[in-house]
Amino acid sequence: MDKAEQKRQREKEIIALMIRLYCKKKHGTEKTLCPDCQALLDYAMLRSEHCPFMETKTFCSNCRVHCYQPAMRERIRRVMRFSGPRMLLHHPIMAVSHVIESHKEKKKLWNSSDKP
Repeated sequence: MDKAEQKRQREKEIIALMIRLYCKKKHGTEKTLCPDCQALLDYAMLRSEHCPFMETKTFCSNCRVHCYQPAMRERIRRVMRFSGPRMLLHHPIMAVSHVIESHKEKKKLWNSSDKP
């Protein structure tokens, strides 16, 4: 498996965990997702699967091109706002790793856009 595919799989795993956590806490589900959350997960998986920038980006939030439809983007933001802090309790290593990688990527993007 190449580096881009590993990143794609990691991104899919993180978003799936976040959506499952959100659905469990907000909608009371256990083993399966509610239809709305399943549709959001399917949409996120499809977007990730077809991302042409996977080799050069870390996470969708750091991407300069936002391929999510506005309504879906707002839904995923809600999920991330809710699940992000809770990931520290449920998946601490993954959460800290995500924050570190995201911070590094934002710093790299900021420095590269600073050049003429």
